[in-house]
Amino acid sequence: MAQTHDKTALHKKRLRAEERFKWYGRLALALAVLMLVLLLGSLIQRGWTGFVQSQARINIIFDKAALGLTESDSLENLSSSSYNILLRNALKQRFPEVTTPKELRDLYGIFGNKAGLSLKTILEADNSLLGQQKEVWLPLSSDADLYLKKSGSEQNINDRQIEWLNKLSENDSVKKVFNSGFFTQGDSRNPESAGFLGAMIGSAFTLVICLLVVFPLGVATAVFLEEFAKKTHFVDFIEVNINNLAAVPSIVFGLLGLAIYINTMGMPRSASLVGGMTLALMILPVIIIATRTALKSIPNSIRDAARALGATPVQMVWHHTLPLALPGVMTGTILGMARAIGETAPLLMIGMVAFVADIPTSFTSPATVMPVQIYLWASSPEAGFAEKTAAGILVLLVLLIAMNMLAIILRKKFEVRW
Repeated sequence: MAQTHDKTALHKKRLRAEERFKWYGRLALALAVLMLVLLLGSLIQRGWTGFVQSQARINIIFDKAALGLTESDSLENLSSSSYNILLRNALKQRFPEVTTPKELRDLYGIFGNKAGLSLKTILEADNSLLGQQKEVWLPLSSDADLYLKKSGSEQNINDRQIEWLNKLSENDSVKKVFNSGFFTQGDSRNPESAGFLGAMIGSAFTLVICLLVVFPLGVATAVFLEEFAKKTHFVDFIEVNINNLAAVPSIVFGLLGLAIYINTMGMPRSASLVGGMTLALMILPVIIIATRTALKSIPNSIRDAARALGATPVQMVWHHTLPLALPGVMTGTILGMARAIGETAPLLMIGMVAFVADIPTSFTSPATVMPVQIYLWASSPEAGFAEKTAAGILVLLVLLIAMNMLAIILRKKFEVRW
């Protein structure tokens, strides 16, 4: 009887231990979800303002004399900075009480450096406005923009500038619009003019080079090691080193790319061509391991059936095992490319950390990538770049999530159960 009681107590103790273990797992999951929500919430709170820009409505007189144009001059001869005189004249007319040079500088300072470019674009689109006046919406400076977005919680502008902004707001002359320039412009020293397009195109060029190099090389290596190579000490040595390379810090591959591609081969520094080939070195072991795993999952009966029907080893691989392993190969490749798109350290070593204002037009043009652009913005002292940093992180996260979802969808769609 006592022995039966002991067994019952031990059984209850095991059940309680199992229940506690389940609660530990639930608690760990809840904490992980909470941390993820806090991270995403913080990024969204900081980053959504990067997709919005404040503008003010000003009555501009497109005075030919103010622009310094003669009858023989054309608008193409004027730079965007030459149009700032039109904005200054309009502000003097709007705020006639502002007379001292310091106050005038502060008044002009509430508008961003893009104002002149906006006026240039408007006048070039409609030459009939020359000599006329029109109410136009012009972008505000980064500090004024932040003040309006944060409802006055962050004051990087003085009291007089706040007074002028409030007067404009009271007359419904201030609005917030979608910041299309974030996706259509390159980098800039001024936060209100900085865009993410150059980094996005640079990342696209870099990933194209990386994929063209790593996919055929990685798949061919994996097929040879798994299907054709004899099990020798040399092959074992290669396999061990491939597995070790998958765990090597990424900056080591940056040093390797610097030594081989730039110092030895003389390729252009800070170019997508070198960046893609450097990232290919980094994810090559990942693609090889993923492809070999996919090939190992194919039952040997498929291989035996192909050989029994007279297929050569190459035909067996090309027509049977490799097509069946392709979903796993594609999944591994997409995950490897997702890792590559978020890497920064290897690209810093090959000079892709340089300030690049122009949009890259080829694989050899100076370029940067999205993670490096985010790093540059985060290192800038201007407050306006903080929201640009968070907005860039959100764009990068969306792309990474999309690539991982694509990998999951492809795996589910083409998955074969043996």
